[in-house]
Amino acid sequence: MKQLIECVPNFSEGRDPEVIRKITDRIESVKGVRLLDVDMGYATHRTVVTFVGEPEAVLEAAFRAMQEAQLLIDMSVHKGEHPRFGATDVCPLIPLSNISMEEVAKLAHQLAKRVGDELDYPVYCYESAAKVPERKNLAFVRAGEYEGLAQKVKEHTPDFGPVAFKPRTGATAIGARDFLIAVNFNLNTTSTRLANAVAFDVREAGRVLREGNPLTGKIINDENGEPKRIPGTCKGTKAIGWYIDEYGIAQVSMNITDINATPLHIAFEEIVKSATSRGLRVTGTEIVGLVPLRVLREAGRYFLHKQKRSSGIAEDELLKIAVKSMGLDDLKPFDSKKNVIEYLIADTAGQPLLVKQTLETFADTTASEAPAPGGGSVAAYVGALGAALGTMVANLSAHKRGWEEHWEAFSRDAETGQALTRRLCSLVDEDTQAFNGIMEAFKLPKNTPEETQARKNAIQEATKNAIEVPFSVMQACLETYPLLLRMAKDGNPNSASDAGVGALCTTAALKGALLNVKINAGSYTDKGFVNSILLDAEKMLLDAQHAEAAILAEVNKHL
Repeated sequence: MKQLIECVPNFSEGRDPEVIRKITDRIESVKGVRLLDVDMGYATHRTVVTFVGEPEAVLEAAFRAMQEAQLLIDMSVHKGEHPRFGATDVCPLIPLSNISMEEVAKLAHQLAKRVGDELDYPVYCYESAAKVPERKNLAFVRAGEYEGLAQKVKEHTPDFGPVAFKPRTGATAIGARDFLIAVNFNLNTTSTRLANAVAFDVREAGRVLREGNPLTGKIINDENGEPKRIPGTCKGTKAIGWYIDEYGIAQVSMNITDINATPLHIAFEEIVKSATSRGLRVTGTEIVGLVPLRVLREAGRYFLHKQKRSSGIAEDELLKIAVKSMGLDDLKPFDSKKNVIEYLIADTAGQPLLVKQTLETFADTTASEAPAPGGGSVAAYVGALGAALGTMVANLSAHKRGWEEHWEAFSRDAETGQALTRRLCSLVDEDTQAFNGIMEAFKLPKNTPEETQARKNAIQEATKNAIEVPFSVMQACLETYPLLLRMAKDGNPNSASDAGVGALCTTAALKGALLNVKINAGSYTDKGFVNSILLDAEKMLLDAQHAEAAILAEVNKHL
C-alpha cells in the first residue's frame, strides 16, 4: 500500500496568474505528484495550492515550488488582506493514507532543513512538527507578520536556516497537521466591525473581556496580568472578519483546525446564530481549496435530519443537500468532483471504473471475449442491487405518510444499505483487478532461479487476493440480509416484493462469489488457509439460505 501525503503551500501572490503558473509548473515537473487545486485570491493577495503524492515526490515538489516563489515574489512590496510573513507563507504536510502524523512531522523537518540550508532563509516549524511548544499555533509563529519579521528572528530563533531577516523572501512556516478547512462565510453587510463581532462570538479564542462597552471598555486582566477572555462557541477554530472588495461584502474568514470538534455544518450554524442576533444574514459559504468527503457527507445528513428526512440517499444527492443548505455555490459554482479531495485522488488511478459504466456498456463489456470482468464482478454487482433494493424500501418507509415517528430508525437502515451498496460496488472493480493481478504475475520473467521463485511468490500472492475478494463479497451479502428482513417485516408493505427481490439477488450474489472462491482456491498452495476459508464460506451459504427463506416468508404474508 502506497503512503500518500498532501501538501498545501500558501504563496503570497494572488494577482498575477503567470507567477502562479510558473510555481505550479515546478510542482508538476516532479513525477508522481498530482496537482489538485489552485485557488487564487485577489483581495487576500494569496494563492492556496494543493497537491498529493508519495512522500519523497511531495517533498521534492514542495522544495521546487518554494525555490521558484523565492525568485518571483518580493515581500517588500506585498500587501494583502490575509496575515502573511513570507513568499511561501506556510507549507503544511498532511497525512492521507498509510502514514502516521509522527512520520509526517519528520518529513516536515526534513523539508524545513533543506529549505533553510539551500534557500537560505528562516524556517519555523509549526503544528505537529513544532520544535518549540508555543509554535504549535501558527498565529504565534506569524505574529507581527512581515513588517515585524526583522525583530522576530532576533527574539525567536528560527528552527532552520539563518537567524537573519531576508527582505525579499521573508520567512516560511513548515508544518504537519490534520485536514484544515479554510472557509469564508458571506454576510449581507459591508461592515468589517460587524463581521469581526461575529468572528469573535464563534472562534475558540473568543474575545477579550472588557468593562462596560464590549468594544471600547477597559480590558479586564487576570491575576497574572493577562487579559481575561470570553471563549467562543466553536472549538478548534480561528476566525476574523474582513471586507472583500472583489465581492462587495464582508465575510467571516475561518480556519477549522479540528473538524472533529467543530464540523463545518456546526460552524455554519453558529455563524448563522451570531449573525442573526446582530441583524445580519449569512448569504452563503465559500470553501477555499479542497474539503474531505466526510465533511460534506456529515453536513448533508445533518440538514436532512433537521427536516426529518432519511439521509440514506445516494452520495451525489447527499452532497447536493450540503451545498444548497450552506450556500457553497453562492459566489461561484461548487463542483464536488473538483473540490472534494477523495474524488480528485481517485482520478489519479487513470483507469475507467466498471461501476461508472452504463448498464448497457457493462453488459457489453462482460459479453466481450475478454476474460474480465467475469462472474466475480457480476456477483458483486448483483449483490449491490440487493442492498440497493433494501435501501429503497427503507427510504420509502422513512417518508411514508403517517409513519413520521419512525423516520429516524428507517433513516439509519437506509444509511446501512447505502454503505453496503457502495462496498459491493467497489468490489465489482476489485474482483477484476484481482484477476488482472494474477495475469500480470504470470508475465514476470523466469530466466534465473531467483526470478522463478519471485514469480511463483507473486502468483501465489495474487491468487490469495483473488480468493479474498469474492469472500468479501460473501461477507457483505451476509450483512445485507438483516436489512432486507427488517424491510420485509416492518417496512412499507407496498414495497414488500422489492425486499423479496433484494433477498433473491443477495443469495445469487453470495452463491456466485462462492464459486469464485472455490475455483481460485484450487490454485493456492497453502491448504490450511484454503480449508479454513472454504469451511467459513460453506457455513455462510447455509446462513444465507436460512435468511432468504425467512425474508421470503415475510414477503409472502403481504401477497
